[in-house]
Amino acid sequence: MERSFLLRLYEMGERDFTGVDLRGADLSGITLIDVNLSGANLTGANLSRAFLTKSNLSGAFLNWANLTFVKISEGYMADADFTKADMSGAFMVKSNLSRAKLSGANLTGVNLRGSDLEKANLCGANLENINLRGANLMGANLNWAKLSGARLSGATLTGAFLNGVNLTGAFLNGVDLSGADLNGANLGEAKLCGAKLQAANLTATNLSQAKLVGVSLSGADLTGADLTNASLYKAKLNWTNLSKADLSKADLKGANLLGAKIDGAQFTDVTMFDSTRRYLCTIATGTTVWSGRETKATLTCSPNLARQAILS
Repeated sequence: MERSFLLRLYEMGERDFTGVDLRGADLSGITLIDVNLSGANLTGANLSRAFLTKSNLSGAFLNWANLTFVKISEGYMADADFTKADMSGAFMVKSNLSRAKLSGANLTGVNLRGSDLEKANLCGANLENINLRGANLMGANLNWAKLSGARLSGATLTGAFLNGVNLTGAFLNGVDLSGADLNGANLGEAKLCGAKLQAANLTATNLSQAKLVGVSLSGADLTGADLTNASLYKAKLNWTNLSKADLSKADLKGANLLGAKIDGAQFTDVTMFDSTRRYLCTIATGTTVWSGRETKATLTCSPNLARQAILS
């Protein structure tokens, strides 16, 4: 269908364009409010800066399409295929993209606040500086996605796949990631204040310079994690596995480390209460892989310090 014919039908009051073939069409800047484009073939189409507010694109094919700065707030795009599409700068607030295929797509700077992306496939997608505040990402595939600088506060991530995800500098304050598998993820400089990470797998995760004030990491596995310069003020680290983790220059004031495993962990220049240091000196074992020093030495333990902990 030609652009001119489509616009003529729209001006005549037509709103149902189900299954229309618009492959490679130039629809840049077009206005199609509240139209039905479900099942439409828009492969490679140019929809840059188009206005499609409240439109239905469910099951549509938008592979390799240009959707830069498109406006589709309150849109319905469930099961749509956006594989390799360029959606940078798009405005899609309160839209439904459940089960949508977005692998390899460019979503940098997209506003998806309050949107539904349940079980969406975002594997390997570029989501840098995206706004996902309050979004539903239950069961979404975010493996190897780039989420640096992303805003995820208030988002639901239950059951999401997060292997190898890059969350550098992301905003995750208060997010519930209990039991999440973040093995090898990059969370350097991320904001996780008040987040829930109980029993999460954070093995070999980069959390350097992360803001973890009041975070709950009870029972989490932080084996080999990089926590250098991290802020863990009043964090719950009870029964956490910190074996071989590097906590150099971290702030552990008021942190709860009861039952924590610290075999081979590094605590060089850590800030903590004396009572915490005395306790850790009684349970410290092993040699760090980071500096080759004994964990006790990085805690500056002494016989007198250990004796004080036992007596107290």
